[in-house]
Amino acid sequence: MSDQLMSMLGVLAAVAAGLWAWRRWHYRSFWLVIGFPITAISVRASWRKVALGCNLTKKRQRFWFTTVPGLVASTGVVRVRRKWQRIAVDTKPFMWLPLPTRYGWRVTLHTLEGQIPADYAEAAERLAHSWGVHAVRVSSDKPGRIRLAATVRDPLVKVDELPPSTELLKVTVGRLETGKPWIIDFRTVPHYINAGATQSGKSNLANALIVGLAPQPVALVGFDLKGGVEFTPYAPRLSALATTRAECGGLLDDLVALMTDRMGVCRMASARNIWQLPPGMRPVPIVVLVDELAELYLMADKSEKDEIAKTSTALLRVAQLGRAFGIYLFCCGQRIGSDLGPGVTALRAQCSGRICHRVNDPETATMTLGDLDPAALDSARAIAAETPGVAIVASQDGQWYRARSIYVSEHTAEHAARTYADQAPTWVDVMTAQPVETPDQQTA
Repeated sequence: MSDQLMSMLGVLAAVAAGLWAWRRWHYRSFWLVIGFPITAISVRASWRKVALGCNLTKKRQRFWFTTVPGLVASTGVVRVRRKWQRIAVDTKPFMWLPLPTRYGWRVTLHTLEGQIPADYAEAAERLAHSWGVHAVRVSSDKPGRIRLAATVRDPLVKVDELPPSTELLKVTVGRLETGKPWIIDFRTVPHYINAGATQSGKSNLANALIVGLAPQPVALVGFDLKGGVEFTPYAPRLSALATTRAECGGLLDDLVALMTDRMGVCRMASARNIWQLPPGMRPVPIVVLVDELAELYLMADKSEKDEIAKTSTALLRVAQLGRAFGIYLFCCGQRIGSDLGPGVTALRAQCSGRICHRVNDPETATMTLGDLDPAALDSARAIAAETPGVAIVASQDGQWYRARSIYVSEHTAEHAARTYADQAPTWVDVMTAQPVETPDQQTA
């Protein structure tokens, strides 16, 4: 008997070790074959209790088979009789079968009367704790339908290298918490605000952008208010670089003049933007990288007031009009607050792309994300210092996500800048290479 027991224990140990190795070395197949079926059964079996505990049920009248106390027998035992009664019961939302995803599962629910997606969003954290998963996200693609996307483990713990994007002005910079790639697409969202404290991953994201844009036929312009220490190593790929407020003001004047020229070209060709121009007439797109945005607005004394106002107005004009004429902004800063003046608030209104890394003060998080979703603001304040590169991102689909950028060292970015230095047009060429042919002249 002891030999049989030892053999059985040995088999169980071998099976456990095999399952551990399977889960460790090929988690995706283990999740689809073993993990997800068990999870799906558990989720469906516990849904009534979970919905009741999260206040997602509704009282409805139902006929229920109940017991009613009757007479007391001579033995002292209470006899009961059974009958159907109409009573109020807790009704749970209808749940479809869960479907597996790469990092968890998703399921569609039918809402009950009076429920909206916000009711489920408020209960998302309670749902995550009830099911023992990392996070639950709520979305709705049609009225009366709620989609819950559960993430079993955090996909942002380690972000591996992702395949680069091959489309113009589109860069893959990291991964979203859903497991999908984090893509910055300037054609869809033209202007971005990237806020973050020191060592939060803000500069790493700029490095990832430079590496992704370097091989593309675009002009890169740098505004480095740290005296040039951030962007000077990437100068071979930059068409222009400004390191002081005075230089930034002059470069902004050039951009405003460039926009005016491109307006004339588009008007001459009856085009609403440069992308409606024929390829032969289309000017080169320009991506403006601004580091330490607050330095453009800080005023030491009243003598700088006129210079700041002029710079602020020019930058705002670029943000308001630049998209149609191929000029895009990516503004970075440690401190972005309304105390810097109305120019920052007006600029924020023009920047649809919002990226908030770990910040030192709630004002910067509020300035970056406060008008999007209060839950996004809370998540931004909860980013740990031990997770550089993690940020809250306002996606182009109208929702916000946690995301993490791929680690890109300064050496890698410098190598990309030197490798693709021949792709960088000079600033003189950018300013003068404006087509002057009219459509009639081209036809002739």
